[in-house]
Amino acid sequence: MVSGVFVENTPFIKVIVGWGQSVQAPFVVLDTGFTGDLQVTHKIATELGLQVAGVTRTQIANGQVIEVPVALAIAAMEGAVNYIQVLISESMPLAGISFLSKFGYKATVDCKYRAIALERMI
Repeated sequence: MVSGVFVENTPFIKVIVGWGQSVQAPFVVLDTGFTGDLQVTHKIATELGLQVAGVTRTQIANGQVIEVPVALAIAAMEGAVNYIQVLISESMPLAGISFLSKFGYKATVDCKYRAIALERMI
């Protein structure tokens, strides 16, 4: 099981992401409204050596559709490893529903007690 933390009213989890010889373990916002895998900043993408494979059209929270660079990376959670699609944006780093699904996680976010638990269901 993976536990997260709340910072003010925002839930964060730690993910391990890498490409080539670079690995990072950033805290990212657990965003159940984000249907993708992972979103990172240009700084994190550069530090990981991610190579942009294309551009994808993405609808953001305000309804606007924007074009966002996308790259391939490898993520690891509790010993499981998967290839993931990474959006590169100056917005806050996010982990989305597809990321949780690839690892077989059930997410429990308890706002009252400020607790986050990711439980593997596979």
